[in-house]
Amino acid sequence: MDPTTVTQIQEQADAPAGRRASSPWTNPELVTGAAMVVGVLLLTGIGHLVVDTTLARAASSPLNLPPFWLPGGTLAHPLGTENSGRDLLALLVVGGPTTLQVGLIVGVTSMLIGIVFGFAAGYLGGVVDSVIRTVSDTALTIPSLAILIVVAAYVRQMDVNTMAFIVALFAWAGPTRVIRAQVLSMREQGYVRMARLSALSTPDIMFKEMMPNLLPYLAASFIGAASGGILAAVGLEALGLGPQRIPTLGMTISRAIEGSAVLRGMWWWWGFPTVVLMVIFIGLFLTAIGLDEVANPRLRGAKGPRRGNLGRKAGRRVTGQGTNA
Repeated sequence: MDPTTVTQIQEQADAPAGRRASSPWTNPELVTGAAMVVGVLLLTGIGHLVVDTTLARAASSPLNLPPFWLPGGTLAHPLGTENSGRDLLALLVVGGPTTLQVGLIVGVTSMLIGIVFGFAAGYLGGVVDSVIRTVSDTALTIPSLAILIVVAAYVRQMDVNTMAFIVALFAWAGPTRVIRAQVLSMREQGYVRMARLSALSTPDIMFKEMMPNLLPYLAASFIGAASGGILAAVGLEALGLGPQRIPTLGMTISRAIEGSAVLRGMWWWWGFPTVVLMVIFIGLFLTAIGLDEVANPRLRGAKGPRRGNLGRKAGRRVTGQGTNA
Protein backbone atom coordinates (compact mmCIF):
# COMPACT_ATOMS: atom_id res chain seq x y z
CA MET A 1 0.00 0.00 0.00
CA ASP A 2 1.14 3.55 -0.76
CA PRO A 3 2.88 5.09 2.30
CA THR A 4 0.92 8.33 1.77
CA THR A 5 -2.35 6.44 2.03
CA VAL A 6 -1.12 4.72 5.17
CA THR A 7 -0.28 8.08 6.74
CA GLN A 8 -3.71 9.49 5.89
CA ILE A 9 -5.46 6.48 7.40
CA GLN A 10 -3.41 6.76 10.56
CA GLU A 11 -4.07 10.53 10.90
CA GLN A 12 -7.80 9.97 10.47
CA ALA A 13 -7.80 7.21 13.07
CA ASP A 14 -5.80 9.35 15.51
CA ALA A 15 -8.28 12.21 15.24
CA PRO A 16 -10.64 12.35 18.25
CA ALA A 17 -14.16 11.13 17.61
CA GLY A 18 -16.51 13.93 16.64
CA ARG A 19 -13.65 16.31 15.84
CA ARG A 20 -12.51 15.07 12.45
CA ALA A 21 -14.92 17.15 10.40
CA SER A 22 -15.70 19.86 12.95
CA SER A 23 -14.04 23.24 13.33
CA PRO A 24 -11.84 23.88 16.39
CA TRP A 25 -13.93 27.00 16.98
CA THR A 26 -16.88 24.80 17.92
CA ASN A 27 -15.20 23.00 20.81
CA PRO A 28 -17.53 22.54 23.84
CA GLU A 29 -15.54 24.78 26.17
CA LEU A 30 -15.59 27.76 23.80
CA VAL A 31 -19.27 27.33 22.92
CA THR A 32 -20.36 26.91 26.56
CA GLY A 33 -18.25 29.79 27.85
CA ALA A 34 -19.35 32.13 25.08
CA ALA A 35 -23.00 31.22 25.71
CA MET A 36 -22.64 32.06 29.42
CA VAL A 37 -20.99 35.41 28.70
CA VAL A 38 -23.57 36.26 26.03
CA GLY A 39 -26.34 35.38 28.48
CA VAL A 40 -25.00 37.87 30.99
CA LEU A 41 -24.60 40.46 28.24
CA LEU A 42 -28.23 39.96 27.22
CA LEU A 43 -29.38 40.27 30.84
CA THR A 44 -27.43 43.47 31.36
CA GLY A 45 -27.74 44.84 27.83
CA ILE A 46 -31.47 44.55 27.17
CA GLY A 47 -32.65 44.15 30.74
CA HIS A 48 -33.40 47.85 31.03
CA LEU A 49 -36.04 47.40 28.32
CA VAL A 50 -38.12 45.13 30.56
CA VAL A 51 -37.00 46.18 34.06
CA ASP A 52 -37.62 49.55 35.67
CA THR A 53 -34.06 50.60 36.51
CA THR A 54 -35.27 53.50 38.66
CA LEU A 55 -35.97 50.85 41.30
CA ALA A 56 -32.19 50.62 41.78
CA ARG A 57 -32.34 53.93 43.66
CA ALA A 58 -32.57 54.05 47.43
CA ALA A 59 -36.07 54.30 48.96
CA SER A 60 -37.70 53.36 45.65
CA SER A 61 -39.25 50.15 47.00
CA PRO A 62 -40.37 48.57 50.29
CA LEU A 63 -37.53 47.50 52.54
CA ASN A 64 -36.19 43.96 53.01
CA LEU A 65 -38.63 42.07 50.80
CA PRO A 66 -37.69 38.43 50.09
CA PRO A 67 -37.93 36.88 46.58
CA PHE A 68 -41.46 36.32 45.31
CA TRP A 69 -41.50 32.57 46.06
CA LEU A 70 -40.89 33.13 49.77
CA PRO A 71 -43.55 34.29 52.26
CA GLY A 72 -43.88 38.05 52.07
CA GLY A 73 -42.45 38.29 48.56
CA THR A 74 -44.18 39.89 45.59
CA LEU A 75 -43.91 39.66 41.82
CA ALA A 76 -43.45 43.44 41.73
CA HIS A 77 -39.96 42.76 43.17
CA PRO A 78 -39.22 39.18 41.99
CA LEU A 79 -35.73 38.94 43.51
CA GLY A 80 -36.55 40.95 46.63
CA THR A 81 -35.19 44.23 47.99
CA GLU A 82 -32.49 45.29 50.46
CA ASN A 83 -32.56 47.49 53.55
CA SER A 84 -32.28 50.75 51.57
CA GLY A 85 -35.29 49.99 49.42
CA ARG A 86 -33.39 49.00 46.27
CA ASP A 87 -34.80 46.29 44.02
CA LEU A 88 -32.30 43.43 43.53
CA LEU A 89 -33.30 42.70 39.94
CA ALA A 90 -32.86 46.37 39.04
CA LEU A 91 -29.48 46.37 40.80
CA LEU A 92 -28.35 43.39 38.71
CA VAL A 93 -29.47 45.03 35.48
CA VAL A 94 -27.77 48.33 36.35
CA GLY A 95 -24.69 46.88 38.05
CA GLY A 96 -23.89 44.19 35.49
CA PRO A 97 -22.83 46.55 32.65
CA THR A 98 -20.59 48.59 34.95
CA THR A 99 -18.84 45.42 36.13
CA LEU A 100 -18.35 44.25 32.53
CA GLN A 101 -17.19 47.76 31.60
CA VAL A 102 -14.35 47.42 34.09
CA GLY A 103 -13.31 44.12 32.51
CA LEU A 104 -13.45 45.61 29.01
CA ILE A 105 -11.31 48.62 29.92
CA VAL A 106 -8.77 46.51 31.79
CA GLY A 107 -8.61 43.95 28.97
CA VAL A 108 -8.19 46.52 26.18
CA THR A 109 -5.66 48.64 28.08
CA SER A 110 -3.52 45.70 29.18
CA MET A 111 -3.64 44.15 25.70
CA LEU A 112 -2.52 47.37 24.00
CA ILE A 113 0.41 47.64 26.40
CA GLY A 114 1.11 43.92 26.06
CA ILE A 115 1.12 44.05 22.25
CA VAL A 116 3.58 46.96 22.16
CA PHE A 117 5.94 45.56 24.79
CA GLY A 118 5.53 41.91 23.77
CA PHE A 119 6.27 42.54 20.10
CA ALA A 120 9.19 44.83 20.94
CA ALA A 121 10.72 42.28 23.32
CA GLY A 122 10.09 39.20 21.20
CA TYR A 123 10.96 40.57 17.77
CA LEU A 124 13.74 43.06 18.52
CA GLY A 125 15.40 41.04 21.28
CA GLY A 126 18.68 42.14 22.82
CA VAL A 127 18.67 44.92 25.39
CA VAL A 128 15.02 45.75 24.65
CA ASP A 129 14.00 42.18 25.47
CA SER A 130 16.07 42.11 28.66
CA VAL A 131 14.61 45.38 29.97
CA ILE A 132 10.97 44.53 29.16
CA ARG A 133 11.30 41.00 30.51
CA THR A 134 12.83 42.26 33.76
CA VAL A 135 10.15 44.92 34.23
CA SER A 136 7.27 42.53 33.46
CA ASP A 137 8.65 39.80 35.73
CA THR A 138 9.04 42.36 38.51
CA ALA A 139 5.47 43.58 38.00
CA LEU A 140 4.19 40.01 38.36
CA THR A 141 5.90 39.60 41.73
CA ILE A 142 4.43 42.81 43.20
CA PRO A 143 1.40 42.25 45.50
CA SER A 144 -0.86 44.22 43.21
CA LEU A 145 -4.04 43.95 45.30
CA ALA A 146 -2.35 45.52 48.33
CA ILE A 147 -1.07 48.41 46.21
CA LEU A 148 -4.48 48.78 44.56
CA ILE A 149 -6.09 49.12 47.99
CA VAL A 150 -3.62 51.85 48.99
CA VAL A 151 -4.01 53.74 45.69
CA ALA A 152 -7.80 53.46 45.69
CA ALA A 153 -7.96 54.70 49.28
CA TYR A 154 -6.25 57.96 48.25
CA VAL A 155 -8.43 58.60 45.18
CA ARG A 156 -11.05 61.13 46.21
CA GLN A 157 -13.60 60.65 43.43
CA MET A 158 -13.58 57.04 42.34
CA ASP A 159 -15.62 56.20 39.26
CA VAL A 160 -15.75 53.13 37.06
CA ASN A 161 -13.22 54.36 34.49
CA THR A 162 -10.73 55.53 37.12
CA MET A 163 -10.93 52.22 38.98
CA ALA A 164 -10.51 50.28 35.73
CA PHE A 165 -7.39 52.20 34.70
CA ILE A 166 -5.89 51.77 38.17
CA VAL A 167 -6.42 48.02 37.92
CA ALA A 168 -5.03 47.98 34.35
CA LEU A 169 -1.72 49.38 35.60
CA PHE A 170 -1.01 45.97 37.13
CA ALA A 171 -2.64 43.74 34.48
CA TRP A 172 -0.35 44.30 31.48
CA ALA A 173 2.52 42.05 32.55
CA GLY A 174 0.71 38.76 31.88
CA PRO A 175 -0.28 39.55 28.26
CA THR A 176 3.21 40.94 27.65
CA ARG A 177 4.84 37.64 28.63
CA VAL A 178 2.42 35.57 26.53
CA ILE A 179 2.86 37.73 23.42
CA ARG A 180 6.65 37.86 23.85
CA ALA A 181 6.87 34.07 24.07
CA GLN A 182 4.76 33.57 20.94
CA VAL A 183 6.65 36.21 18.95
CA LEU A 184 9.98 34.61 19.94
CA SER A 185 8.68 31.33 18.53
CA MET A 186 7.20 32.82 15.37
CA ARG A 187 10.14 34.97 14.35
CA GLU A 188 12.11 31.82 13.48
CA GLN A 189 9.34 30.38 11.31
CA GLY A 190 9.87 30.06 7.60
CA TYR A 191 7.22 32.56 6.55
CA VAL A 192 8.77 35.26 8.75
CA ARG A 193 12.20 34.60 7.27
CA MET A 194 10.74 34.81 3.78
CA ALA A 195 9.13 38.12 4.71
CA ARG A 196 12.50 39.46 5.82
CA LEU A 197 14.11 38.29 2.58
CA SER A 198 11.30 40.04 0.67
CA ALA A 199 12.41 43.32 2.28
CA LEU A 200 9.14 43.84 4.15
CA SER A 201 9.31 46.49 6.85
CA THR A 202 9.30 45.48 10.51
CA PRO A 203 5.75 46.82 11.11
CA ASP A 204 4.49 44.88 8.09
CA ILE A 205 6.09 41.68 9.32
CA MET A 206 4.69 42.17 12.82
CA PHE A 207 1.13 43.16 11.97
CA LYS A 208 0.54 41.54 8.57
CA GLU A 209 2.48 38.30 8.86
CA MET A 210 2.59 37.49 12.59
CA MET A 211 -0.50 39.16 14.04
CA PRO A 212 -3.09 36.92 12.28
CA ASN A 213 -1.42 33.84 13.79
CA LEU A 214 -1.49 35.47 17.21
CA LEU A 215 -5.22 36.22 17.28
CA PRO A 216 -6.28 33.17 19.35
CA TYR A 217 -3.51 33.90 21.89
CA LEU A 218 -4.46 37.58 21.97
CA ALA A 219 -8.12 36.71 22.54
CA ALA A 220 -7.25 34.32 25.37
CA SER A 221 -4.93 36.89 26.96
CA PHE A 222 -7.61 39.57 26.66
CA ILE A 223 -10.16 37.36 28.39
CA GLY A 224 -7.68 36.49 31.14
CA ALA A 225 -6.86 40.16 31.72
CA ALA A 226 -10.55 41.12 31.72
CA SER A 227 -11.40 38.36 34.20
CA GLY A 228 -8.54 39.40 36.48
CA GLY A 229 -9.60 43.02 36.23
CA ILE A 230 -13.19 42.22 37.23
CA LEU A 231 -11.93 40.14 40.15
CA ALA A 232 -9.67 42.95 41.39
CA ALA A 233 -12.43 45.53 40.97
CA VAL A 234 -14.93 43.38 42.87
CA GLY A 235 -12.36 43.02 45.66
CA LEU A 236 -11.95 46.79 45.89
CA GLU A 237 -15.71 47.31 45.81
CA ALA A 238 -16.30 44.70 48.50
CA LEU A 239 -13.92 46.70 50.70
CA GLY A 240 -15.92 49.87 50.03
CA LEU A 241 -13.24 51.44 47.80
CA GLY A 242 -15.19 51.37 44.54
CA PRO A 243 -17.61 53.88 42.99
CA GLN A 244 -20.22 55.01 45.49
CA ARG A 245 -22.73 56.64 43.16
CA ILE A 246 -22.96 53.98 40.45
CA PRO A 247 -24.34 50.56 41.50
CA THR A 248 -22.07 47.64 40.67
CA LEU A 249 -22.24 43.97 41.58
CA GLY A 250 -19.29 44.34 43.94
CA MET A 251 -20.80 47.40 45.61
CA THR A 252 -24.08 45.51 46.14
CA ILE A 253 -22.14 42.77 47.93
CA SER A 254 -20.29 45.42 49.95
CA ARG A 255 -23.57 46.94 51.10
CA ALA A 256 -24.82 43.47 52.02
CA ILE A 257 -21.74 42.98 54.20
CA GLU A 258 -22.26 46.36 55.85
CA GLY A 259 -25.94 45.56 56.42
CA SER A 260 -25.19 42.19 58.08
CA ALA A 261 -27.18 40.39 55.40
CA VAL A 262 -25.70 37.01 56.33
CA LEU A 263 -26.60 37.30 60.00
CA ARG A 264 -30.08 38.55 59.14
CA GLY A 265 -30.73 35.69 56.73
CA MET A 266 -31.11 38.01 53.72
CA TRP A 267 -29.24 35.68 51.38
CA TRP A 268 -30.83 37.18 48.28
CA TRP A 269 -29.06 40.48 48.94
CA TRP A 270 -25.60 39.02 48.34
CA GLY A 271 -26.55 35.70 46.69
CA PHE A 272 -27.86 36.92 43.34
CA PRO A 273 -24.92 39.29 42.60
CA THR A 274 -22.56 36.46 43.54
CA VAL A 275 -24.29 34.07 41.12
CA VAL A 276 -24.00 36.57 38.27
CA LEU A 277 -20.30 37.07 39.04
CA MET A 278 -19.78 33.30 39.11
CA VAL A 279 -21.43 32.95 35.70
CA ILE A 280 -19.16 35.71 34.35
CA PHE A 281 -15.98 34.15 35.72
CA ILE A 282 -16.84 30.58 34.70
CA GLY A 283 -17.90 31.75 31.24
CA LEU A 284 -14.69 33.70 30.72
CA PHE A 285 -12.62 30.79 32.05
CA LEU A 286 -14.23 28.29 29.68
CA THR A 287 -13.88 30.72 26.78
CA ALA A 288 -10.17 31.13 27.49
CA ILE A 289 -9.74 27.33 27.62
CA GLY A 290 -11.58 27.00 24.31
CA LEU A 291 -9.40 29.64 22.68
CA ASP A 292 -6.28 27.87 23.97
CA GLU A 293 -7.55 24.73 22.28
CA VAL A 294 -8.04 26.63 19.03
CA ALA A 295 -4.50 28.00 19.21
CA ASN A 296 -2.85 24.73 20.25
CA PRO A 297 -3.84 21.66 18.17
CA ARG A 298 -2.06 19.38 20.68
CA LEU A 299 -4.78 20.16 23.22
CA ARG A 300 -7.40 18.90 20.76
CA GLY A 301 -5.45 15.72 20.11
CA ALA A 302 -4.95 15.07 23.83
CA LYS A 303 -8.69 14.54 24.31
CA GLY A 304 -8.67 11.22 22.48
CA PRO A 305 -5.71 9.16 23.78
CA ARG A 306 -7.46 5.82 23.61
CA ARG A 307 -8.67 6.52 20.10
CA GLY A 308 -5.16 7.58 19.14
CA ASN A 309 -3.66 4.33 20.46
CA LEU A 310 -6.14 2.32 18.43
CA GLY A 311 -5.33 4.42 15.40
CA ARG A 312 -1.61 3.82 15.78
CA LYS A 313 -2.20 0.07 16.07
CA ALA A 314 -4.39 0.15 12.97
CA GLY A 315 -1.68 2.09 11.15
CA ARG A 316 0.93 -0.49 12.09
CA ARG A 317 -1.34 -3.31 10.87
CA VAL A 318 -1.91 -1.55 7.54
CA THR A 319 1.79 -0.85 7.24
CA GLY A 320 2.59 -4.52 7.84
CA GLN A 321 0.09 -5.61 5.22
CA GLY A 322 1.53 -3.16 2.73
CA THR A 323 5.02 -4.48 3.41
CA ASN A 324 4.02 -8.08 2.83
CA ALA A 325 2.18 -7.30 -0.40
